[in-house]
Parts: sequence; structure tokens; C-alpha cells
Amino acid sequence: MHVLLFDDPAIRPHLLPFTFTRPVAALRCGILTLAEKWQHRLGVDSVGYLTQPYLQTKFPAGDVSGPALIVNGAVCPDDLLTRQVQALQPGQALYSDELLVAAHVADASLVAELIQDGIPETKQVAEPVTVIDRPWQLFLRNGVEIRRDFALLTKGRTSQPVGDAHTIVYGAENIFIEEGVKIRAAILNAEDGPIYLGKNSQVHEGAIIKGPLALCEGSHINAGAKMRGDNTVGPFSKVGGEVGNSIVLGYSNKGHDGYLGNSVIGEWCNLGADTNTSNLKNNYAPVKIWSHTAKRFVDTGQTFCGLMMGDHSKAGINTMFNTGTVVGVGANIFGAGFPRTFIPSFSWGGAAGFETFQLPKANEVAERVMARRNLPYDAVERDILKAVFDATAEDRIWEKAK
Repeated sequence: MHVLLFDDPAIRPHLLPFTFTRPVAALRCGILTLAEKWQHRLGVDSVGYLTQPYLQTKFPAGDVSGPALIVNGAVCPDDLLTRQVQALQPGQALYSDELLVAAHVADASLVAELIQDGIPETKQVAEPVTVIDRPWQLFLRNGVEIRRDFALLTKGRTSQPVGDAHTIVYGAENIFIEEGVKIRAAILNAEDGPIYLGKNSQVHEGAIIKGPLALCEGSHINAGAKMRGDNTVGPFSKVGGEVGNSIVLGYSNKGHDGYLGNSVIGEWCNLGADTNTSNLKNNYAPVKIWSHTAKRFVDTGQTFCGLMMGDHSKAGINTMFNTGTVVGVGANIFGAGFPRTFIPSFSWGGAAGFETFQLPKANEVAERVMARRNLPYDAVERDILKAVFDATAEDRIWEKAK
């Protein structure tokens, strides 16, 4: 059965800036992306995506000419929900109140109409489901999802040994080490949550790691880092300094000292040395952050909320991000003082003001950065950034003044 993960049109816009450059199901929460969670649980070799047209080449749908199991890409599965989805018969749909969770359809090419019009034969979920429909829910759910993914990925398997006499381990039964991992003189404390070290990852000297933590394939926790729990470091990333309850989606660097808390960092980002995020207002009031959909600041209802940074954005040394800052795609932030708490995509500047980071220059940087990971910045990637650049023009208000 072909599995298709669809972007719910009522959810995707609220997950910008991260969904500018990926489908909802390609977001990472826990060890795995939402798509990988479904793929593992449903036991399929691959999944397809039903997403924005400009993303479809990079995230293909596959064959949509016949029957398929369609799944809401914003929903995190567990054992019970997976069984309910697998039990769906042709023509049946599974809802959580008014939210379409999954359906067994005869013709996947008609999914858009089915989502809009509904499916006659419906069932309700047996218990409430986890839906990622706002950016801050990624870090709020991260600890729980690390635990779920850890159980899913390690069941029936044997961990590699720590293999370093100078590394101190607490809660060894909650630590899983994949092939090729290198650990040197670190502290691993998994008493309060699991620690997962992905294939060929490295934990450097003096790093202090408290679970739950997911260190994905090829990533590094740098010397002296302090990982305070509920953290995910996505594939091929480097993280140092102090990090708490944050997600780095992948291919990004926060290599130096500085604090990152209650934050989500996209792919191909870089935080310069001593970059710091505030995650708590001085008056302890709930944090408001920019909504690309509402075109205004919205209340998260959270006391702690740090930085939301879209793909391909960079921050120079000593950058200070205020509580609840949202940075779009392809921005370059630098200079003294606190920049504004909404920095549009393709911004260039800081507290002193912004100009547009023009697309040819942004393309040059992206090509250099991706080449460092031996990945091509090809026409597909260029077309995605071009689509985002055009879609976010109205956010760059200084362009209208010219």
C-alpha cells in the first residue's frame, strides 16, 4: 500500500518559516522526522508527500494513480494510532474530532477534493492524538517524542559499548549507541531520559549530556558543551555551548559558546560564536511570536520560547536574539544590539536596520555551504529558494519604501 503524507491546508501555514522549505511531515521532532515515524511504524520502504507544488520535485509523491493510505503529515503516531490507521478499509477515514488523521482512498489523485469535501464513512480515534500545528510545539513535544522514537528504534537491538574509559555513564540501560560513534571523556546522564547517539556521531571531550537527547547521524557535540535535556541535534550538525529543550533540524552549526533554549533551528543555519537566545521575558509574561499567517504577533501561551530560525539563515558573532524571535529563510543577521523579533526571509543586517539579501548572493552562500557537506546546490534547491524569495517579498517592508 502506497503511503502519502499530506500537508493539511489548515496547519501548514502556521508552521512557517519551517514549511517554506519542506512539507509538514519532513519536520523533525524527537529522533525522527514525522515522515520517518510513520514509515517505521507502518513498515513501508518509503513514503510520498502531497505538498506545495514548488516543493514537490524535492519531496515527490510517487504514484498517485491508484489506492493509497493518506496520512496527515502533522500527526505524530504511537502504537494505538498506528493500529487504527492500519485497520482502515477502502473508503474509510479516521478523524480526531474535525481533523482528518488518515484515510484509505481508492484514487490518490483525488486527495485534495477528499480533504475538502470529507469522506462519508468515518471513524474517530480511540484517544487524543499529538498534532504539531504550531512551531513551538516542536520543542514542547521533543522530550516525549525522543522517548517514543528511542523505544521504536532500539527494540530488540543491542547498543554498541561506550568504549571510552574516561567517559562517565549514568543510566546505562537508557543509552543506545549506533555503529561508528566516538566518545571521549564525556558525561552521559540518562537517568531522566534516554540518550540516542546516531551512526558515526561524535561526543567530544568534556561534553555534559543529560537525556532525553538525540544526536543524529554524523553530528558532533563539541568539547565542553552542556546539553541540558530534551534536545535533538539533527543529522550532520555541530553543537557547542549550552543548549536546552531545542531542536536543530539538520546540517547546521552552533559550534561555539552561547545559549540556545526552547528553540528550533532549521537546516543550513549557522550561529556565530557567543550568539545567545533569550527564552524568558523579564516580566515572566507569556511569549508572543510572529505568525506568517496572521501577519501579527500571536500569543504562544508559553513562558519559555526562544528562537525560530528558518533554513539557510545565519547569525554573526555575539548576536543577541530577544525572547520569541522568528527569523525567516535565507536571512543574515549581524551587529550590536537586539535585532527586531521578526526578521523576514532574505534580510541582511541587524539592530541598525535591514536591507534585502538579494537572491544571487544568497544562492552563492547556499552553494558554498552545501558544498562543505559534499551536497550539490542544484536547480531544485535554487527553485525552492526562488519561490520563497518571491512569496516573502511583502514581509520586507523596506522594499516598499523605495
